[in-house]
Amino acid sequence: MKKLVLFFVLGVFIAFPFQSIQAGESIDYTVNGMPYEGYGAHASGPSKGLVLIIHDWDGLTDYEVKRADMLAELGYDAFALDIYGKDNRPQTTEAKKAATGSLYKDRETMRERLLGSLAQARMFSAGKTVVMGYCFGGAATLELARSGKAGTIAGYTTFHGGLATPEGQSYPADTPPMLVAHGGADTSVTMKDVASLTEQLEANGTSYEVQVYSGAPHAFTVFGSKRYRQVADEQSWEAFKDFLAANL
Repeated sequence: MKKLVLFFVLGVFIAFPFQSIQAGESIDYTVNGMPYEGYGAHASGPSKGLVLIIHDWDGLTDYEVKRADMLAELGYDAFALDIYGKDNRPQTTEAKKAATGSLYKDRETMRERLLGSLAQARMFSAGKTVVMGYCFGGAATLELARSGKAGTIAGYTTFHGGLATPEGQSYPADTPPMLVAHGGADTSVTMKDVASLTEQLEANGTSYEVQVYSGAPHAFTVFGSKRYRQVADEQSWEAFKDFLAANL
């Protein structure tokens, strides 16, 4: 059972502009009769498996589209879900807080939308599945893991995501392997949160790996943003590729 904590020192902070050339397609679907719009990209060759991508608090944008296309180039089918609803892409910080806040307060609705989106992703690709998410999407990834209702999942990965476990929740005994990519300079999700999660996973017997990147703030993988840290982004992506290779 793999339990490893690695720390990397970042010496170079370089940002570059984000450009997206879509290789997949928008996919309309419904959950409990409500419309949603995801994005699917098939592997460029024989598929190695399916990766479900959960977006950050912006909603499904070009960022997740880019990540899905990157995964397709690596040989994976990728499905970026939509947890807010079609055409619901909050633009202001206040609107984003409201959108995520309503789901944090109503965990049952969050789970229904995640499970409905997962069902749609499995219609897009029937391969073994790894779930991953960014920021809010990382928190949602762990919510799905704790639900115990996702069926057979090969692994979960969170990039600079929320790590807190709500009161009354816990991880099932059969939780699959987990990769946590975290910024050492993240003031939104602290190292105390990382420690608390690892204590829970250790006690649960869950196989996990934590990567902590020195100097990396919250949202360090977001291309073109002031928070972007190229070394942390590239190293976390390499760790994720290794995780996929080991579990799919």
